[in-house]
Amino acid sequence: MALKERVGTVVSDKMEKTVVVAVENRFPHPIYQKTVSRTTRYKAHDEENSCRVGDRVRITETRPLSRTKRWAVAEILSPSSAS
Repeated sequence: MALKERVGTVVSDKMEKTVVVAVENRFPHPIYQKTVSRTTRYKAHDEENSCRVGDRVRITETRPLSRTKRWAVAEILSPSSAS
């Protein structure tokens, strides 16, 4: 079984060892064909507290780490410019 991966932007880093990652999904509306964007927020485990708000990160699915945390930060693709 392949693990799911998502690429998104860190929108909150206020928790210890946890970041909130917003993943934007764009798709055409089934009837009107206008591009619709839907944002999903995932809580992801960040062991070293290295992520900052604005970072572009790749997260991977993992075992449940807490009540709401089922993802882990795999890598930081591009750090935020306001570092």
